[in-house]
Amino acid sequence: MDNGQRLGCHRRVVERTHAWLNRFRRLSVRYERRADIHLAFSILGCALVCLNQIRRFC
Repeated sequence: MDNGQRLGCHRRVVERTHAWLNRFRRLSVRYERRADIHLAFSILGCALVCLNQIRRFC
């Protein structure tokens, strides 16, 4: 299998995940100056995305 074919499959997953995280306004435009607060919002956004995916399949 050519590397170009495998890259497209993984790229779509990453782009979809970034689109889900862009729904959170504080993550799409970085308002926070402190890196630790921005990291906390990023972790919270990832947790909410995961929770929504778990709810969708249960």
